[in-house]
Amino acid sequence: MLNILPFLFFLLPFLVRNNHICVAEKVGFVGTNGTQFVLNGERVYLNGFNAYWMMTTAADKASKGRATVTSAFRQASAVGMNVARIWGFNEGDYIPLQISPGSYSEDVFKGLDFVVYEAGRFKIKLIITLVNNFEDYGGRQKYVEWAGLNEPDEFYTNSAVKQFYKNHVKTVLTRKNTITGRVYKDDSTIFSWELINEPRCNDSTGSNILQNWVKEMASYVKSIDSNHLLEIGLEGFYGESKPERTVYNPGGTVLTGTDFILNNQIPEIDFATIHIYPDSWLPLHSSRTGEQDEFVDKWIGAHIADCENIIKKPLLITEFGKSSKFPGFSLEERNKFFKRVYDVIYDSASTGGSCNGGVFWQLTTNRTGLLGDGYEVFMQQGPNTTAQLIAEQSSKLRNLKYPPLVTHSAE
Repeated sequence: MLNILPFLFFLLPFLVRNNHICVAEKVGFVGTNGTQFVLNGERVYLNGFNAYWMMTTAADKASKGRATVTSAFRQASAVGMNVARIWGFNEGDYIPLQISPGSYSEDVFKGLDFVVYEAGRFKIKLIITLVNNFEDYGGRQKYVEWAGLNEPDEFYTNSAVKQFYKNHVKTVLTRKNTITGRVYKDDSTIFSWELINEPRCNDSTGSNILQNWVKEMASYVKSIDSNHLLEIGLEGFYGESKPERTVYNPGGTVLTGTDFILNNQIPEIDFATIHIYPDSWLPLHSSRTGEQDEFVDKWIGAHIADCENIIKKPLLITEFGKSSKFPGFSLEERNKFFKRVYDVIYDSASTGGSCNGGVFWQLTTNRTGLLGDGYEVFMQQGPNTTAQLIAEQSSKLRNLKYPPLVTHSAE
């Protein structure tokens, strides 16, 4: 029998992290090593976009929806983007994926199949969100209604509602793509699953409603799919586990039932996320006093530090943007904001820090601009455009000389 001990000692740093087993990297699938993303032995840095509209657009037979999706991926690839965040749900009234509990539209699922396929063709990884906190596209309110209930927070606590959600998770993760023939849970085009977009609840009493839900659902996802990374979908608000950190929340100590540190310490959660919307989070006058810039720097900086010193997992900024619907908007102001976020990401990544990328809200084409919310970014090329900034960030991250990987042994 061969002596395998030297081999095991070689592997140990890659398999142990912070007193629990880390996400062991599998061929073709992105894993984690401490506060870093890794793929095939190399670090992974991410620059990408949100495009929540892709599945329903690809499923819309009355339009040239698939061509629109292809165009968006082509434009993103042209400026070096390598990740997209999309919806893997729709319980709403318009082109629903899930019509009623357990009943699905095959046409809409084929739309999602196409999105996954096209992302793979353009070498863009996907973050797929499994439900919405808000009523747009159905969300947790629709799940509650299906169970004959009224209180939205029962989404997190009612056994019937939780089973509806688990059934959806299983249906998506075990879906066999009609184009590629691959089951989603076995498809390395997918970067990660996201439990819920921007979860919030009325739990400010320390009863841990959301914490218990994340524990249960994260464990369930991992029981089906051990290949992919998993994150929660948090905006980044601090909670009662570290009350001194709540001063970083927009508006001070406001609580949303989430707890950035406690929620992300759940072992099955592989990396942390934050969102950044100073326009809507802060008072309008703040743009004139420079408070927005100060908030952005402190918000990202605090979360980077917590991921490095407490959570010890990677951090990804999965939403940020500046809306034309707010006073004072201009392309120049948006570009300044993007550059501010991009510079912090690059500074962290280039020094081996925990922040490994950003995903702006949102990429649209001329057609999907009809769905615009003010944050849409069109990929017009040329000097002094947002597309140029995005291309520069992609190039900088791609050309990083990787510092040595920091591994964390069990204590």
